[in-house]
Amino acid sequence: MKILVAGASGALGRPLVARLRQAGHDVWGMAQSAGGVAAVNALGAGVVQGNVLDRAAVFAIMERVRPDCVVDQLTSLPASPFDLPQRLPADRVLRLQGGGHLFDAAQACGVRQYIQQSCGFYLDGAGGLADDAAPLKTTAPGHIGESARMYAQLEKRVMSAANMQGTALRYGFFYGPRTWYWPDGAFTTHMRQGEVAQIGAGKSVFSFIHVEDAAEATVRALGARGGVYNVVDDQPVAVHAWLPAYARWVGAPPPGAMAEQDAVQQLGEESVYYQNALDGATNHKARSVLGFVPRAQPWAG
Repeated sequence: MKILVAGASGALGRPLVARLRQAGHDVWGMAQSAGGVAAVNALGAGVVQGNVLDRAAVFAIMERVRPDCVVDQLTSLPASPFDLPQRLPADRVLRLQGGGHLFDAAQACGVRQYIQQSCGFYLDGAGGLADDAAPLKTTAPGHIGESARMYAQLEKRVMSAANMQGTALRYGFFYGPRTWYWPDGAFTTHMRQGEVAQIGAGKSVFSFIHVEDAAEATVRALGARGGVYNVVDDQPVAVHAWLPAYARWVGAPPPGAMAEQDAVQQLGEESVYYQNALDGATNHKARSVLGFVPRAQPWAG
């Protein structure tokens, strides 16, 4: 199968391109920067350079490659999670507008299958674990709600395709090489500098996924029926449990403590919501349909 991966040089894009090639597919990666093009070239895939915000360029690329499947892994995230609120407006433009150009071009060129990156950590599990049918937390405060509404739009778009099989993969919080959550990642740097605190009771439940496992699930989705899949690991875990365990794993000091009222004043309402109102997710459908078996979190020991 010929596959075009948009966002091919990212933390998930690179292992995905490598696994697709290992599975025998004809893989093309789309990247914007010269560094991204070099990274895709180094993986041995075909590469096309272009800006997805340029609609005409995207249509020209799609006409040139003529893939059977498009995998949209477009993101524009900052190097540090602390800078996320400032970066999110640009990220939304890239995914909604640029991804919209990609989606329209795929439809126009007769692409048979479209796989969309979505979100497995802003799901509404009604206080429990969210399954694949759960809605996104679109009424959450501030940038969390804005992001949830963006993901809801992405899912609606891909599932509305008339002549393409649409799949939305709801990935959990990424960890692994080139992510925030890794020994050399930005979150670890903040922890080692004593800049991370548990807010209130830390009741939020996080669902993580290693980028290599996310890539494997994406490859498996190529041969499965379309739909929405939670791509998360088997260990949904509360902030108050994983945060100190992560600190021990990376050799950082234990996280500090911050009262919710202080967090609202210093960091905004979203910070309290983030650490106390997120629901984890189940991966039963991905395990059953995709044969997906994720690894254990390295800090869970």
